[in-house]
Amino acid sequence: MSLILGVLGGMGPAATLDFLGKLQAYTPAQRDQDHIRVLMDLNPQVPDRNAPSPGAGAGDGDVLAEMAGGLAGGGAEVLAMPCNTAHAHADLIVRASGLPLIDMIGGAAKAAADTGAHRVGVLGTKGALKLYREYLAARGLGLVTLGGERQEAFMALLYRIKGGDLSPRVRAEMASMAGDLVAQGAETLIAGCTEAPLVLSPDDVQVPLLDAGDLLARRCVDICLELEPPPPI
Repeated sequence: MSLILGVLGGMGPAATLDFLGKLQAYTPAQRDQDHIRVLMDLNPQVPDRNAPSPGAGAGDGDVLAEMAGGLAGGGAEVLAMPCNTAHAHADLIVRASGLPLIDMIGGAAKAAADTGAHRVGVLGTKGALKLYREYLAARGLGLVTLGGERQEAFMALLYRIKGGDLSPRVRAEMASMAGDLVAQGAETLIAGCTEAPLVLSPDDVQVPLLDAGDLLARRCVDICLELEPPPPI
């Protein structure tokens, strides 16, 4: 038996499917019944995590809390969320569900520290970068980010990927942005947005590239198969 995993997904759909594929690939299984049971709420209607908070109606945190409660009610025993930016609402999700949430940001920060790097470049949204700054600083690591205009260009590129553009031009632009971080002194890079690995691979950069979603999938397998304990609530 394994723990039942609840996944808060849809941010965006392609990134969530990529995460599920990795989850399946990393599960040691000889038959269907060896795989982890997953309850999925793939909800692309979660308000944009990068947009200003709405003046009225439910914000992204409210919707995520409702999703988490629904997954708990359906039988999930531990939660995961393959969206870096949405981890700003981690505490709310845990309170709403009463379940542990496997920390995507914390896992990536630990992996970066394990590489021996002192300066870590992160490709992510402004919200995700704020979280990474805190987690990396707690480990004594410096954060390297894109400059103002370059960060805005990254966001525009992100929305092109969300729109389905995985063209060579988009791949080249993402690789160029990763190269900017290395040029600024990053010794390790984190793909801190789940869309980034859809167009960026370790072969595209000159330093170690960590995929936060890939690391999350691996840890979900270990926790659900009870090879390591779930995080505290």
